[in-house]
Amino acid sequence: MSGVEAILLGVYSGIGDHGERAAFLDARALIGCRHRLFLDAHHPGVLTGVAEDAGVQQRREAAAQHRLQVRDTLVAADPERWTIVEPGQPAGQRAAATMAAIEAGAERIWGGLLPQETDTGRRGGCEILWRDTDRGGYIPVIVVNHKVTDPRQPDPADHHPLTSDLYRWNPQPDKHVRTRPQPRDQQRLAHLYRMLQRHGQASPSLAGGAIGYHFDRILVHDLGPVLDDYDRRYAERIAVVRGELPTVPSKVPECRQCPWWTRAPEEGGLSCEKWLSEHRDVSLVAPGSRAEVLRRHGVETIDDLAAWTGDDPDDWQYEPFTETIVTARAWATGAPLVRRVDRVRVTRADVEVDVDLESFQEHGAYLWGTLLDGVYRPFVTWDPLPTEDEGRSFAEFWTWLMEVRADAAATGRTFAAYCYSRTAEDKWLYESARRFAGRPGVPTEREVQKFVDGPQWVDMFQAVSEQFICPNGKGLKKIAPVAGFAWRDPEAGGEASMSWYRLAVGYDGGEPDMSQRTRILEYNEDDVLATKTLRDWMTDRADAEVPAIADFARRPAASGADSNIAS
Repeated sequence: MSGVEAILLGVYSGIGDHGERAAFLDARALIGCRHRLFLDAHHPGVLTGVAEDAGVQQRREAAAQHRLQVRDTLVAADPERWTIVEPGQPAGQRAAATMAAIEAGAERIWGGLLPQETDTGRRGGCEILWRDTDRGGYIPVIVVNHKVTDPRQPDPADHHPLTSDLYRWNPQPDKHVRTRPQPRDQQRLAHLYRMLQRHGQASPSLAGGAIGYHFDRILVHDLGPVLDDYDRRYAERIAVVRGELPTVPSKVPECRQCPWWTRAPEEGGLSCEKWLSEHRDVSLVAPGSRAEVLRRHGVETIDDLAAWTGDDPDDWQYEPFTETIVTARAWATGAPLVRRVDRVRVTRADVEVDVDLESFQEHGAYLWGTLLDGVYRPFVTWDPLPTEDEGRSFAEFWTWLMEVRADAAATGRTFAAYCYSRTAEDKWLYESARRFAGRPGVPTEREVQKFVDGPQWVDMFQAVSEQFICPNGKGLKKIAPVAGFAWRDPEAGGEASMSWYRLAVGYDGGEPDMSQRTRILEYNEDDVLATKTLRDWMTDRADAEVPAIADFARRPAASGADSNIAS
């Protein structure tokens, strides 16, 4: 296992006190694929030298930078209160320094590493150990590079999340935010609580904290309701690492960036992709928790699912189960789409604008690409994010879009703006309106809300989801080729564009790469062209080219020779 993979998954094997091979696990391995955990622990040499996924690497580097910023800011504000455990020391020395600081009653410890527990297998550290001056012990506070809360208008509801000031521990109900669910944060805090408890240093408050991307408050977690689930999860995961609990591949979202997807763990073995294909595993058409439910009912393969008869499973809580069966039958025959409806419909207008944005992590949206009457027009800033110039490009985009809409209304024509999967566009419309409020051309949040909640903002992803069953996935890169569209760049994708952006703006030093700017603009242009092509196809040809759900309801499952793998 490469050092990078060890950091990401938190798996470590070494020699224990009695000479046996000991397995250690930290909290990062509590969420995610169990089979990946097993492969990393039991085939450590296979990934040596394998390049880390670019998107994963960028997120890891950004998280490290965020932690440094938080450390420097907090320590500089009140250095006398802080004890720093230097990160460059060997693990044993760091753990000894941490325990010495705890025993000395240090008020706040940055970078603490707790002693590895050979018997339980736990290992882990924490950005902040905050002494509970009222009740004794320490409260773990983690620093993460994702959002832990969302802003909201003051809410008169009875229940509010607890948050604390960054510079003193004072949990209070916070009417101005709502919690963003982050099970990984809760599991990590529970893991740290159990490790502190082992040494009699866990605060009786059963509290933990998380400082998120915005670095404006500490979200306080009540760990009491989490501990039982954590204990069960940890027992399962450490059993996987120790080889006591067998695992097999199963398709989950994590597969997209996992090196084991295309690499066999041993010579002559199968990668996860090939194993799933050869076994016609049910997770290829019912990934994640859906497959777990189906396996509980004896459904292991796509053919098992396609041949299902009788009542629906009583614990099925997803799409209608009939559609799941049709998905299996469509996959088995190679059909990329199945119509749910007799006639496919999509909102059309006299004036149609396609919109697609490009953002960089949580730093901002640097490009709003548009397509009107076949003409691509980008609104962009090439100042490295975060930058005030982002407000200028956003204001220009919004002003132009509203002018096009107003002109259509003034001339008696209908108007619609289209995107694919509106989550990102909506997020950055609201975020930009908040961040650049009051500047010329920047809308208010209320104006954004009125537009995105209205009939003129059309999500093509929703139109596809409502009218088609998609055995190979619903992403634009999966659906648009069915309509005949192809991207110019074979590497086109959101993760790849992050790497292009770093080069395009000289993010890591050096001169900006103009060729990467061109690459980004062409990729963005292709995305809006793809949305337009898909819309035209749905209007003109989809009814004739896509089989209906009734066809598959009558059709028996195909043989394995006709299968295609969903990638």
